[in-house]
Amino acid sequence: MLAGLLLILLPLIVGYLVPVRHRGVLATINRGVNGSVYVILFLMGISLAGLEDLLGQLSRMSGQAATLFAIITPLNLLALIWLSRRSRLSTGQSPRLPDAPTSTGAALLGSLSLAGVVVLGTLFGVAAGHWGVGIVHAWAEPLAEWALYLLLTLIGCQLRNSGMPLKQILLNRHGLVIAISVALSSLLGGLLAAPLLDLRWNEGLAMAAGFGWYSLSGILIGDQLGPVLGGVAFFNDLARELFAFLLIPLVIHRATPLAIGYGGATSMDFTLPVIQQHGGVACVPIAIVNGFLLSLLSPPLILLLLSF
Repeated sequence: MLAGLLLILLPLIVGYLVPVRHRGVLATINRGVNGSVYVILFLMGISLAGLEDLLGQLSRMSGQAATLFAIITPLNLLALIWLSRRSRLSTGQSPRLPDAPTSTGAALLGSLSLAGVVVLGTLFGVAAGHWGVGIVHAWAEPLAEWALYLLLTLIGCQLRNSGMPLKQILLNRHGLVIAISVALSSLLGGLLAAPLLDLRWNEGLAMAAGFGWYSLSGILIGDQLGPVLGGVAFFNDLARELFAFLLIPLVIHRATPLAIGYGGATSMDFTLPVIQQHGGVACVPIAIVNGFLLSLLSPPLILLLLSF
């Protein structure tokens, strides 16, 4: 298992060591990440279609995802509410930006489109089985593994070339404290959920260590623990993001750390425009730092936990 951990971490490290300055190359990397995610999620759907008793497995998957979400979310909210009461962080008089680059509806649609890709992959896999082309199920897993290596390399490049030095990130006290609160409360939830989901302690922790990064957590968990648990991790983290879209406008002026932190790793990308629109420009650096730290922590932590 440790050899597998190193094999998967290596592309991430290699990507992080590559400095990229050209904007065109960075844009290509970003497109490559998006494309790789869609490909892997489609292949995940095909793998699900190859399972025996598919409907029963899907029912189990949805129940486990709901259980995990129901345990982690209250712990996240309690930790961030406590932090909001002790913190002096607020939106203050920061201007709202009505012309934020992405509306809440568009962001929601983007999130749901990823779930739709998994569904399409499952339908394609079921149809292939009926057509007698069951070989696609056997090829789906190795293809997804190679696509995962490419994705991790590109993500490493993205993190290295995000434009924000690690020194600046680690010195942002608000973003650091919010990220720690989200990480610890999420991991506690995963630990509590493990016996209910019939998982080992390290598997429960790994399931909770996506911190909202559903496109990656589902892929990493699925690669190590199978497509069913990969689907559980994916839908648990997707639910976090969808709930964050509803929560941010309601609480950002009363509990700013809660609004910024709950979205987890997505606060640096998908939920950032909503934070910016409703909380103002003062919230943006803190949200980026929170999301960056959780994104940096999530892949190695998941792989480390699954190596036990």
